[in-house]
Amino acid sequence: MVINAPSLANIPLTEFTVQLEELYEGGVRFFHVDLMDGHYVPNLCLPMNCVKDLKAKYPDCTVEVHLMVDNPSFYIPKMKEQGADYVSFHCDSTSFVRRTLFEISEAGMKAGIVLNPSQSVDVIRPYAQYLDYIVFMSVEPGFAGQKFLEGSMERLRDLALLRRELGLNFQIIVDGGVHYGIIEECVKNGADALVTNVYTIFNQPEGITAACRRFTETMKNVVCEI
Repeated sequence: MVINAPSLANIPLTEFTVQLEELYEGGVRFFHVDLMDGHYVPNLCLPMNCVKDLKAKYPDCTVEVHLMVDNPSFYIPKMKEQGADYVSFHCDSTSFVRRTLFEISEAGMKAGIVLNPSQSVDVIRPYAQYLDYIVFMSVEPGFAGQKFLEGSMERLRDLALLRRELGLNFQIIVDGGVHYGIIEECVKNGADALVTNVYTIFNQPEGITAACRRFTETMKNVVCEI
């Protein structure tokens, strides 16, 4: 079943521990952590040590770190020290994509790249075979709460078709603006995980735990059609 991967950037600082517990009670076992340096994107979020804290508090959970940074190689040993399970970086943030992927894999973590809305899905061809996953951006990176960009569904389908053409099985994580009007279509078009947000999990009238259970129930029988 599709993975519910809530973005922790949506949690207010003063509610962090409370809302983490609500996510966990709702069945979440996969956390999406945005790490921004204020250079690659004009924002700062979250501190690196939150990964270590998450793994200590919830050892049965997977922590996926989305690096929105210049020089992603600098962060890889730090992410290993923190205990990250997955690490992704933007393929236009370095001239050495394959080297960076190998560094992540050699550190014992799942290696992924992030595909921005302005990038063709074909950009992944030279290193697709080395990928464990792709974070497919359906908004411009850097800020939570944005709307799902027009044309993203077609690009998602193109990515899933490319995965099939190449005979590969990397995961596709859709990140940005996913809402109940499109979440089933995202999965049918290739998404293995959805980065959930204020449109699906946070700020919902029924509360976070109930919203997580609603998500699970909604997605229970939805499968990829590609």
